[in-house]
Amino acid sequence: NMIGQIVCSRQGRDKGYFLVVVGMDNDKLLVCDGKERPLNRPKLKNAKHLQFTNTYLTEEDLRSNKSLKKALAVYRDTAELKEEP
Repeated sequence: NMIGQIVCSRQGRDKGYFLVVVGMDNDKLLVCDGKERPLNRPKLKNAKHLQFTNTYLTEEDLRSNKSLKKALAVYRDTAELKEEP
């Protein structure tokens, strides 16, 4: 199950952005970030245009756009720290 997994967009206008999988529709995934893409308006993305992180958010994080945005910001900050030499 991919619901709650943090992904990074590799294609499209949101390239380089971290999003979270909130649902599935056939072979496409529904992703949100709590800001540009609120939970009530998820974006359909092709799975092959996403890079999976194997990091999952809790149900608590997925409860509202605010908590989702915060959780992704925390993840993004730690991910960027790891990438620095």
